[in-house]
Amino acid sequence: FHLQLNRFTPGRKPLGVLYFAEVNVMTNVYNLLKSLEIVLTGFRTLRSLQETPRNQNGTSRNDKAPVTDTNIPSHLEQMLVILIQEESEREFGETGPCMEYLLHHKILETLYTLGKADCPPGMKQQVLVFYTKLLGKVRQPLLPHINVHRPVQKLIRLCGEVLATPTENEEIQFLCIVCAKLKQDPYLVNFFLENKFKSLASKGAPNATSEDVLKGQDSLSTDTGQSCRPEEPSGASGMEHTELEDAPPPQPDDLSTGLDNLSITALPEATVVRPNQDYNLVNSLLNLTRSPDGRIAVKACEGLMLLVSLPEPAAAKCLTQSTCLCELLTDRLASLYKALPQSVDPLDIETVEAINWGLDSYSHKEDASAFPGKRALISFLSWFDYCDQLIKEAQKTAAVALAKAVHERFFIGVMEPQLMQTSEMGILTSTALLHRIVRQVTSDILLQEMVFFILGEQREPETLAEISRHPLRHRLIEHCDHISDEISIMTLRMFEHLLQKPNEHILYNLVLRNLEERNYTEYKPVCPEDKDVVENGLIAGAVDLEEDPLFTDISPDNTLSNQEWLSSSPPASPDHPKNDGKTEVHKIVNSFLCLVPDEAKSSYHVEGTGYDTYLRDAHRQFRDYCAICLRWEWPGSPKALEKCNLEAAFFEGHFLKVLFDRMGRILDQPYDVNLQVTSVLSRLSLFPHPHIHEYLLDPYVNLASGCRSLFSVIVRHITLLEGVIVLEEFCKELAAIAFVKYHAASTP
Repeated sequence: FHLQLNRFTPGRKPLGVLYFAEVNVMTNVYNLLKSLEIVLTGFRTLRSLQETPRNQNGTSRNDKAPVTDTNIPSHLEQMLVILIQEESEREFGETGPCMEYLLHHKILETLYTLGKADCPPGMKQQVLVFYTKLLGKVRQPLLPHINVHRPVQKLIRLCGEVLATPTENEEIQFLCIVCAKLKQDPYLVNFFLENKFKSLASKGAPNATSEDVLKGQDSLSTDTGQSCRPEEPSGASGMEHTELEDAPPPQPDDLSTGLDNLSITALPEATVVRPNQDYNLVNSLLNLTRSPDGRIAVKACEGLMLLVSLPEPAAAKCLTQSTCLCELLTDRLASLYKALPQSVDPLDIETVEAINWGLDSYSHKEDASAFPGKRALISFLSWFDYCDQLIKEAQKTAAVALAKAVHERFFIGVMEPQLMQTSEMGILTSTALLHRIVRQVTSDILLQEMVFFILGEQREPETLAEISRHPLRHRLIEHCDHISDEISIMTLRMFEHLLQKPNEHILYNLVLRNLEERNYTEYKPVCPEDKDVVENGLIAGAVDLEEDPLFTDISPDNTLSNQEWLSSSPPASPDHPKNDGKTEVHKIVNSFLCLVPDEAKSSYHVEGTGYDTYLRDAHRQFRDYCAICLRWEWPGSPKALEKCNLEAAFFEGHFLKVLFDRMGRILDQPYDVNLQVTSVLSRLSLFPHPHIHEYLLDPYVNLASGCRSLFSVIVRHITLLEGVIVLEEFCKELAAIAFVKYHAASTP
């Protein structure tokens, strides 16, 4: 080394074949080699520690002194400064002599060995800091090098072995920088999917065969230690050599041990059989999520969030099949749910502040609105939010696997028994919690599993004899008409929020599958003499409600004239005339508005409760629903009656049956119940599907014998004049929705 250094000393003539024309070039080379000498001086100190005589337990006889009392930390820091400065003076991607020496001579392996033994005390912390800074501050990609990613793998296994250790902060910083590097170059994750052959062999596993070995990527390494870009682990000619092959040349003082001595302690619940592949980066992070230090746990969760989002299919498969991630998510959800009090006020569950999984710190003493169980509730909702966000960010196959695990292990295993119980207090609390997580979920894949849990996967038309085919769906719908008004209201609110979620199966399962064949209508072919009637906007055979005996005493002031409704609507265009064969919208509007007689109206002189207010709200809400349903590719017009199976018996479905039954008792029920029933029906009416519009909003539809519609349910009770406040407002709302939907369909 000194011979080479002297040859390049500035001012001396270059020797041999090495010749430099410029003095400043020689100066730069001299400085680099001088820096390398400093690096080697640091390593001599480290190597001398390895050569120190050791006790039987492997510790040095002179290792009582902490590492901070030696010059090792300053040498390590100086090495980093040299490497970073060297890189800054070169073009990007060009490796300098100092970095080449570090890579070729397996310096990181040496550091790992000392860190594993924590020799001298505190060395593990210093090694973790060095690795973290090296990976974080050096711009060129280091992980593809076999002499970098191999010791990094080994150091990863040391993290999270024991919780609440002095090195826990350095461990999570190191793991997170590795995760960040994999996020930048996702293909590198294949280097961190390790086979289990070594650990099986070392434990004498009787069934370990050559088929258990997944060939590794390190066979692709070049002579310089630079690894080629890895392919998929399952299809490559080799994955990682076993550690027996990977290990540096044997030395008497070598502290390296087999995988069996380095394996991370498994989570207690992880008792399932795993494929022969390890993802130790995930395992270490999973262990650290259980740290008593909340900051460490949050950082570990962030690291997992980065890993699940990697697009590599092999990593996604290994993550869900070879780690305990699914068990961690679901078992913690279950334990936090079970830690909740048996009885929690539904209002507290609904109004507790919005939960962010990383910011769930809570002080009972500082909370003026504290209630029993609030800390436990926040913890549960916070972890559910983390699961939701994790699945939302995850690679598709990983997200599906994680969501299915939540469905099977938490929804079915924990929540369903609570929702199916007979205790009214238990039903109320569990339904309120279900309502809260329905509102909170944002991941489409987790929402899909939640919908299947609540409603089942059936899409064929319902029959009255099979309404209990999915027991939980049947029970929840029955709870909409429960003897307890509180349970009825809470369950109805849950369904109302469920209907606002962007999932097509919700509406189809509850309503649309029963309207698909339009067998609620009575088909009457149009005769020539009916042509004029149809052209005037009336369906053949329909009864004009203005001539119905129920409405003969209605004042003309109750209705809107043609001119009034036209003044609020967009102008007709040549391509979209208003008179398109549908029932004229003003007749529909007036049909709903005139249902409540003047003498029964309670809001007649109250400002802000008129039809115009509902019209504005309906415009906004309908626009939102159209945005949700746009990707579902619903038809713009009803299915032709000639193609419908009108002979099949019509059943509106369990959900509409219960809602219609409650509407039939609207004048005999509490105000709050009526308000919630009408709110759910209004949500249903807003959906831009032609069959829903026809069945719920068209008073002039020709109903088949024995069938009922929303309008027919309302009109049977309208002659009673008591308790009609909700009914009056509901009729205004339906009129506004019908008006808005008509003009949305008529406007280009």
